[in-house]
Amino acid sequence: MFNFLPHSVLQMGTIFLSIVIEAIPFVLLGCLISGALQVFLTPERVQKILPKNKFLAILVGSFLGFFFPSCECGIVPIITQFMRKGVPEHTAFAFMVTAPIINPIVLFSTYIAFGNSMKFALLRALGSFIVALIIGSWIAYFNRSPILKAELHGHSDHHVEEEIRKSLKNNIWSVLVHGIDEFFDTGRYLIIGTLIASGMQVFLPTQFMLQLTSSKIIGILVMLILAFTMSLCSEADAFVGSSLLSLFGTNTIVAFLVFGPMVDIKNLMMMKRSFHGKFILQLIALISVVVTIYALVI
Repeated sequence: MFNFLPHSVLQMGTIFLSIVIEAIPFVLLGCLISGALQVFLTPERVQKILPKNKFLAILVGSFLGFFFPSCECGIVPIITQFMRKGVPEHTAFAFMVTAPIINPIVLFSTYIAFGNSMKFALLRALGSFIVALIIGSWIAYFNRSPILKAELHGHSDHHVEEEIRKSLKNNIWSVLVHGIDEFFDTGRYLIIGTLIASGMQVFLPTQFMLQLTSSKIIGILVMLILAFTMSLCSEADAFVGSSLLSLFGTNTIVAFLVFGPMVDIKNLMMMKRSFHGKFILQLIALISVVVTIYALVI
């Protein structure tokens, strides 16, 4: 039917559909979790759960992803809802960078992808914890610029809040209503980001980039770009990384595995909806520097 289209366009369409089909279940899950947080998580409960000490709160956020796993495709709605409900920003972003990596499913897939070896799974998890501690500490002690956009600050659906003390049926309905609204609001950014990512995968001269293996630092930077442009889900990216191991070596593949779940095109578009542009640029720059240094020294 579409044989009249250029091969590159057909290839782009195939990649686009594969990313969307892979990502949508996780985005929907993230939005449903966001709906549950909207209905059941109150600021009072947050204050009881989290420690008052900022550094301890960052540690809690860093480890929370193991017990409350989420793919990076759906992480932005969750942390946005966290912050609306009074979770400190340093805790929310520590959770954001570790949850898609220390997710047990991701750790297991990484273990399988690299020939039943724990090496890359452990290096990946360790890298995410280091990034989380640095990002959380920067937000807690140094960042002074606003993070959440004004129109999202303190936003709540009063009809949802009124349902909290009503029947379980009403609460479940409220979760679904809020989750679906969030899904359609966030989904458009997923589509735009995926369209850009698929276009870059087809038209970016990756063969030229793959030839830049003479320098370790250049190889790491190339892999950061590939991780960003390929925009793979963290459950699947380890298999791509393992296929590139012979070309790039351990350091650059670890950079790919750590950076990809934290920053990719579709995730960036969803962050753009919720967070200030200046903060996003600072966040990406700091993550890039920390991941590069980590990959160099391991």
